[in-house]
Amino acid sequence: MIHPTAIIDPSAEIDSHVTIGPYAIIKSDTVIGSGTTIGPYTTIDQYVTVGENCQIFQYASIGGAPQDLKFHGEKTYLKIGRGSIIREFVTINRGTENGGGITEVGEENYLMAYTHIAHDCKTGKRVILANNSTLGGHITIGDNVSVGGLVAIHQFVQIGDFAYIGGKSAVVKDIPPYVIAAGDRATLHGLNNVGLQRYKFSKATISQLKKAYRIFFRIGLTVKQASERVKAEVDMIPEVKKFMNFIIESNRGVTR
Repeated sequence: MIHPTAIIDPSAEIDSHVTIGPYAIIKSDTVIGSGTTIGPYTTIDQYVTVGENCQIFQYASIGGAPQDLKFHGEKTYLKIGRGSIIREFVTINRGTENGGGITEVGEENYLMAYTHIAHDCKTGKRVILANNSTLGGHITIGDNVSVGGLVAIHQFVQIGDFAYIGGKSAVVKDIPPYVIAAGDRATLHGLNNVGLQRYKFSKATISQLKKAYRIFFRIGLTVKQASERVKAEVDMIPEVKKFMNFIIESNRGVTR
């Protein structure tokens, strides 16, 4: 299922159950997993691994050299997890030597048209990036995160699991797990209640997260003061621990 106009380097490892459309370009040292479809005019650059059952739509640019002035052609990588959908004109860059050498897109990601993932970023499972969302370098996104359209995320920001970022936001600090953030510059707007319910979080869990959120972000305490009060007043279930530890360990500081 390879169109005769596709240009494929002999060193590419392509499973026999891969479909490649017209005028696609597959460069050297790439690996394409079973069941994956690559659309017309798509470019898969060097040192890219695409997992099984991915869909890459037309005109996507996958694994291009990082847009980093310190990059001088080093051998770096991009890995895309199984079941991911990459729509038209998406651009994803490989890693850099200074950033660990690899960009990673997790399993079952949905990257809508014109999204950009820069060098050394890592996304978790089931991440949704809506149209024109842009990730600067070295960003880490957790599992089950949704990012709205036209969102810009600053380099080195971390976004916790199950967070939701509203459209047209500019994110310059870390976003804790389980919350909604929106605005330029982004601020927090409470828990991601709809998302948590959709993912079958219990009412008891959501209730404890609400208590922890209020203590950290609604009554003017320092991180140290809030941490001590959460430990004293909130059930330390795994979700609360994850929420609290993310805030304590943040290097950039968290969005408030």
